Amino acid sequence: MSDSLRDRLRALPDFPDDLPIFDPTRAPASAEDLFLEWLDEALHFGVHQPHACTLSTAGPTGHVTARTLILKDLSEGQWVFAGARSTRKGIDLAANPYAALTFYWPQRGRQVRVTGEVEELPSEVAAADWAARPAVTEPHNHDWAAWALQPSEVEFWQARADRQHVRHWYPAR
Repeated sequence: MSDSLRDRLRALPDFPDDLPIFDPTRAPASAEDLFLEWLDEALHFGVHQPHACTLSTAGPTGHVTARTLILKDLSEGQWVFAGARSTRKGIDLAANPYAALTFYWPQRGRQVRVTGEVEELPSEVAAADWAARPAVTEPHNHDWAAWALQPSEVEFWQARADRQHVRHWYPAR
């Protein structure tokens, strides 16, 4: 009989041997600064699409959904993303303006989780984002929105070979 799925999953490789060492006592004062350090390092080490993240939302019924999107900006403590209002994401955010963004860089054994309240940004921000999309030739799509997540918490997680993973939290400002 073949291995069970559980056994096959347990046999999968862990993180790379050359994981970075993270000392929270040396972390910058702001979550944004640490995120930018980790993002730059991910880029330096060839992580593909390090700006990709999972957005988790809960709609009017409380059912949680998640999807992958890209971070558009990080400015003044606001984590900006965009999409169509008519999608599940837009519907969920209209009904329940709280969400989580999760970035995961397995090559570096790192994860960043950002949770908080989301607000829709002015239509000019969405229009500028729409215009900046590659290969977009049509006029601004008025269903397109930009949102900003204002964190209530940002958690940084660094894997370690000894499984004594390191977590570091930044509360809301």
